[in-house]
Amino acid sequence: MTLSANSFSYEELLAHGRGTLPGQGDARLPAPPMLMFDRITHIDSTGGAYSRGVVTAELDLHPDLWFYQCHFIGDPVMPGCLGLDALWQMIGFFLSWSGSPGKGRALGGEIKFTGQATADKKLLQYQVDIRRQMRSPLPFGLASGTVTADGEVIYVAENLRVGLIPVSGGTK
Repeated sequence: MTLSANSFSYEELLAHGRGTLPGQGDARLPAPPMLMFDRITHIDSTGGAYSRGVVTAELDLHPDLWFYQCHFIGDPVMPGCLGLDALWQMIGFFLSWSGSPGKGRALGGEIKFTGQATADKKLLQYQVDIRRQMRSPLPFGLASGTVTADGEVIYVAENLRVGLIPVSGGTK
């Protein structure tokens, strides 16, 4: 069964992480604090730069977020790897949303950092454009992505790859 909604609230994303979102497959989003977006604002299977699917999501930024407290003391900035992980999370969610079975695993990609998500920023916006999706032998997604902070592009990613590995024992 596939998920039919085209946007998801924070509560629905948490339910997906627990495996309790109605209609979801085996893949799960991580739980906070590793869930790197607050909502999916749009998802569809025909949009995006390649007309093969698109996902957009947002993270509300505020100075008391966990990563600002430790990266770096006196110079708070969101680690770039967390923005990259958000893009991978979104691709895995897309694969699950579109009905592919398995548990998500990041398989690589290339990223260019052109800015930073500092503690004075208010909103991160993410977009992944699906370039290719395979259902077998291993469910797999290939995408490009961008991260913007208050409207300024700060990361550009290419060849982001996520696979869904089989679930042993048929459990979620």
